[in-house]
Amino acid sequence: MTTTNQSIPIEKTGFSHAEYGRRIARQRRSSFLFLVAPALVWFLTFMLWPLLNMSWNQLNLPKKFIFLDNFIRIFNDPKVAIGLHNTGIYLVAGILGIVPAAFMLGFFLSLRKPGYRILRTVFFSPAMLSVAALAMIFLGVYRTDGMLNSFLNAVGLSALTRIWLGDPSTALGALIAIDIWGGIGFNSVLFFAALASLPEELYEAAMLDGAGYWTIMWKIAFPLMIDFIGLVTILQFLAILSGAAYMILLTQGGPGTATFTLGYYLYDQAFLSHRLGYSQALGVVIFFIGIIVILLIRRITARLSN
Repeated sequence: MTTTNQSIPIEKTGFSHAEYGRRIARQRRSSFLFLVAPALVWFLTFMLWPLLNMSWNQLNLPKKFIFLDNFIRIFNDPKVAIGLHNTGIYLVAGILGIVPAAFMLGFFLSLRKPGYRILRTVFFSPAMLSVAALAMIFLGVYRTDGMLNSFLNAVGLSALTRIWLGDPSTALGALIAIDIWGGIGFNSVLFFAALASLPEELYEAAMLDGAGYWTIMWKIAFPLMIDFIGLVTILQFLAILSGAAYMILLTQGGPGTATFTLGYYLYDQAFLSHRLGYSQALGVVIFFIGIIVILLIRRITARLSN
């Protein structure tokens, strides 16, 4: 039997493969620009306009264009150096105190042991309180006759009692403790939601091989959660970098400059000293610090996940 090869005619489309690829690329760019346009307009309106205004002087004076004087002043301002130092301590202590503990707590919740629903609600409860309410709670904790000093007196550690928010050696740590207390529970619920998506077969297979929960947490769950851990770290970093609520409500940057951070300095210049241009210049510096650290965190998590 004889077979013949028949060629299948190719339908002519009117343009080459290269032209077709360029056409598809243009369509994708157009779709992308159409979808991004609302966010871009928002950014240009609420970012570039303040950037232009930061080159002016005080809010309550007639506008006077001073070009880059605000930025030059930032790099010569000793208070900025103090704010950077305190903010750096706050960031390192806050992130290291929150993220690992929240991950471990979230892993425990993801095991769905009896009562985990109640614990999840209890751990999340600090996030349902306003910042002012949390400040009032810890003001009672840190008072001279407050809960913390009363506990230390009761267990025979009276030498450790302090005026916690009035002592320069403990004031910043006391504020960091508030953030850690509230941040662990909130972020543990985020980790629980992410860890709950992992297949249970991974844990079961590891247990059959004799692995305990500690090994499963760090050898299986942790590598799979690297990207999410990076995201939580970024969110926590941004919250601390620009945050000043507890300084405003409890310490006003004091005693002395013990709790004087960049976030508080921005608030002070904008709303207390009415130096709008300088405060916006500080905001831009904080913004670029944030971008640099975010890119660094993303690079680290990308390397760890590979």
